Amino acid sequence: MDYREKAVRCVRETVLPIQRAQFQACGCDLDAQYRKYGDTEGFFAKILQPGRRYEVGYSKCVCPEVLAGGATDAAHCECSRQSVLYILEQLLPEKHITVETVETVLSGGACCRFAVTVE
Repeated sequence: MDYREKAVRCVRETVLPIQRAQFQACGCDLDAQYRKYGDTEGFFAKILQPGRRYEVGYSKCVCPEVLAGGATDAAHCECSRQSVLYILEQLLPEKHITVETVETVLSGGACCRFAVTVE
């Protein structure tokens, strides 16, 4: 399955515009965005190393397919990782972004967490 394309389709018209508006309202500063909006509506973002390392995620699974019972395999969480990556690539196109899965609800975690590095 092409989780990248699936992720782009899922967030392009929903989450991305919200994140982009927040980013622009914060002067296109990811640290400022995460300080202001990093604990809203189940989304969290922690600044581990300003301008470089972050932890982002959701306090519970927010995937519509999982919530509808259509996906139960933790491999499906690659879609969430790709969503985070795609959004950040759109906000910071001049940067190299890496996103690693730390834990997901489908893999038995308490929440869905991703480690982000911006270079």
